Amino acid sequence: MTKRYTTILFACSAAIALVACGGSKPPEATSPTGGTTAMQGSASSTMETPAQASTSGNIQIAEEILAACGISAADALFPFDSSRLERKDIKVLNDVAVCFITGPMKGRSLKLIGRADPRGAAAYNMTLGQSRADSVQKYLMDKGVPQTNVPSTSRGAMDATGTDEAGWTHDRRVDITLGT
Repeated sequence: MTKRYTTILFACSAAIALVACGGSKPPEATSPTGGTTAMQGSASSTMETPAQASTSGNIQIAEEILAACGISAADALFPFDSSRLERKDIKVLNDVAVCFITGPMKGRSLKLIGRADPRGAAAYNMTLGQSRADSVQKYLMDKGVPQTNVPSTSRGAMDATGTDEAGWTHDRRVDITLGT
């Protein structure tokens, strides 16, 4: 238990040390069609690390969803300082929507968790993570997934592990897990 607290303390200290690296203003969320959308500021404090596999440019989907929906894994993740969905995300999100609207996961709930790399202030990263999750949520809702079945939240950079561009690239994503 002491090791866990030490790890949390170290992560908090590292986040404080990185605050000076942040930008001054969070970006606007961008919808898949290129327009801007309003961002929501809710955040979650649950510590989850489900088994996941990358499945598109910006999306990381829990393995149990991949298996149930017949989605194959591919490389994934958001560009720096962006919440815009890329073309490569659309097929995967369409597959998820179909699976949860008429497929084997019909009626089940998803949970979207936006994430950011550690460069930037904690509040900025939390907002950016929420913006990313909201972009995915809006797309799935536009495809017919009810909002009550696809809540979004942000972990910001709380669980970020990257120490260089390759690692930071992995930190910038939206995790899609099964809801409760």
